[in-house]
Amino acid sequence: VLRDDFRQPPGDVVVAAGEPAVLECVPPRGHPEPSVSWKKDGVRLSNKDEHLTIRGGKLMVASTRKSDAGVYVCVATNVVGERDSEPAELVVF
Repeated sequence: VLRDDFRQPPGDVVVAAGEPAVLECVPPRGHPEPSVSWKKDGVRLSNKDEHLTIRGGKLMVASTRKSDAGVYVCVATNVVGERDSEPAELVVF
């Protein structure tokens, strides 16, 4: 089972360059419990990127750069399939 509705979709975030940014996402209810990954501008983010931390649905950027700006989507995945959240924009000024 994987519901359609995200319990908490990510919201837009505006930060100054160098500041930390956090995008939060609580995936839909599912069985088994869905795992969360993220896409930026349609490309899946790797959790091997030192610059980013993905933990428990949160995407954390320790020190934002201009290049981090873009449209982020939270992806919930389990054996049934995958669901994309509504997009959220990260604005870095």
